[in-house]
Amino acid sequence: MVEEEAKSLPMELSEKGGVENNGFVQNEAFDDKETDTSSQEEMPKTCIVDADPAAVEELVLKPYAGMPKEVLLKFSSQARYRITREILFWLIIAAAVALVCATIAIIALSPKCLDWWQASPIYQIYPRSFKDSNMDGNGDLKGIQEKLDHITYLNIKTIWITSFYKSPLKDLGYGAEDFYDIDPMFGSMSDFENLLAAIHDRGLKVIMDLIPNHTSDKHRWFQLSRNRTGKYTDYYIWQDCTQAAGSVAPPNNWVSVFGNSSWQYDDVRKQCYFHQFGKEQPDLNFRNLAVQQEIHDIIKFWLGKGIDGFSFSAVKFLLEATHLRDEPQVNKSQNPESITAYSQLYHDYTTTQVGMHDIIRSFRQTMNQFSSEPGRYRFMGSDGDEKEDIEATMMYYGTTFIQEADFPFNFNLINMKNLSGNSIFEAVNLWMKNMPAGKWPNWAVGSPNAARISSRIGKEYVNVINMLLLTLPGTPVTYYGEEIGMENIESENATFPEKSPMQWDSKINAGFTEGNSSWLPVNSDYQSVNVEIQMTWSNSTLNLYRELTLLRNNELPIHRGWMCYIWNDSNVFVYVRELDGLDRVFMMVLNFGQESTIDLTAIVPSLPSEATIRLSTNFSNAGKAVNTKLIKTEMGEGLVLEYRTAKPVHNMEAFQGNCFVAEKACYSSAFNLLYVNC
Repeated sequence: MVEEEAKSLPMELSEKGGVENNGFVQNEAFDDKETDTSSQEEMPKTCIVDADPAAVEELVLKPYAGMPKEVLLKFSSQARYRITREILFWLIIAAAVALVCATIAIIALSPKCLDWWQASPIYQIYPRSFKDSNMDGNGDLKGIQEKLDHITYLNIKTIWITSFYKSPLKDLGYGAEDFYDIDPMFGSMSDFENLLAAIHDRGLKVIMDLIPNHTSDKHRWFQLSRNRTGKYTDYYIWQDCTQAAGSVAPPNNWVSVFGNSSWQYDDVRKQCYFHQFGKEQPDLNFRNLAVQQEIHDIIKFWLGKGIDGFSFSAVKFLLEATHLRDEPQVNKSQNPESITAYSQLYHDYTTTQVGMHDIIRSFRQTMNQFSSEPGRYRFMGSDGDEKEDIEATMMYYGTTFIQEADFPFNFNLINMKNLSGNSIFEAVNLWMKNMPAGKWPNWAVGSPNAARISSRIGKEYVNVINMLLLTLPGTPVTYYGEEIGMENIESENATFPEKSPMQWDSKINAGFTEGNSSWLPVNSDYQSVNVEIQMTWSNSTLNLYRELTLLRNNELPIHRGWMCYIWNDSNVFVYVRELDGLDRVFMMVLNFGQESTIDLTAIVPSLPSEATIRLSTNFSNAGKAVNTKLIKTEMGEGLVLEYRTAKPVHNMEAFQGNCFVAEKACYSSAFNLLYVNC
């Protein structure tokens, strides 16, 4: 009886317009009554709930949690849900389109990122003098690998290793006996591959030398050429010349760079071969296309090994005039028979001949075949070495449409005849005003072929020269040892005083070698001028160098901003580095003469009355405030001043001809990004 009444309850609720539970939770009261058949309590016969039918219908149509698919579909087509869903859909589409458009706009407006050869200073290593790993007294490739941490400590990411090809070491290895092999003095090809892997593992890049103009007379090509063997017969420049009574009558008056005739008689071939440098370095014949292809194959070989770029040296000597006329004398009244020095002739027929740049551009095209992979651009530098003809040097940059070198190496700061604020300005301005628009400058203050800074201009100017080098626009090149202020060695037997062994510590042989001796003597000042001890001195040349590289890497105005000359006289050179959109400006006040005091507000009226010393050659001055109306510098002192202004110098009409920028960029403080359309 009880069971029958329980079963009839839902029917009565339906008939009376009651509420039926369609949810996923059962009615617990009903459940208990249905399952408990032993209960003796009598269930009410009816349960009638009076309700408004319209209200009941509305309750039934309201969505609820856990509703089945059939119920959900009843609501999905209703306008309030459909319209909301469509609005959300189109909002998402619009947001996606806006995001894509914003991304395209940012890419289109963003300036070109600086490439690796622009972003970091270049550290030039002469491998024989850097670090000896096998105690034979000669630096080697394993030694370079041992000291890679020093490169990263300097905040430098690009290494330039000078020539290490297999060579008889005449002309210090620049006349290669085999372009495809490592000289045993420096190690093996396996050592090179290990070094290359270690360099790349640290995120560094490596450039190596290539001197295509000549080979060693021990080279296989020359041996085959002197015997007139097949295609090698004309790999070099041969001419008939007469030999009588022990003397040779050369074809003309051409003189080698090292002096005396540039023609050498060969007893095997019975002809003279041409050499722009030593007689052990015969010039290749670049009018022979097979010779050009040989150089292209060499380039491909080393790029295939994984190197990141080349420095091409002596390229202006690649071609000579075919007519073989005598070159004009500098002193026309001089007896032609007495001419023996290179400087006594104008070298109109042996340098920078028509077609020479076409050959260099072909090298660039070969290198570009290896530059297609993202992040693997292959750098090309060239040694223009046109001291007197700046326009000829600038031609190595190529043109707007034809790419050549990324830059010709700039030795203006090395070639200065005297040091002063004016001479520094002239050297910097000469390059900047002649450099083609959109090209990238570079600066070097030392090289394997020039006296060190300390010996050339005085040790009191080492720090200020490094400050100049690392705050000018472009890529700075540091020759090993200049970061600690090394000097030339003073020895009667030292043929190459600027190539003395790197001074690592105060131990015997300056930590360069654990052997009994080194190939050149170590400088006698190594106990006070070395890496280890300068790392512990707060005011050392090494620590200043490191702070300057950090400043260059971290501050956009110095990294890629405008440079404007402010003032120069016999003592000081003053310039600013600033960036459009950024109110923070850096001003360099560098003293290359005697003690000086200048009023900068008289030169730049909008200059703030005070500036902060960001860096100084005297570390104790860093952080101090200075009055810009009275800036005092001692001999060899350098200041990097920082100040804020809304009136950058490069926008001032008075300085329009004094400002330069290579990779122009503007800063947006609102979005914290760079853009190009300033």
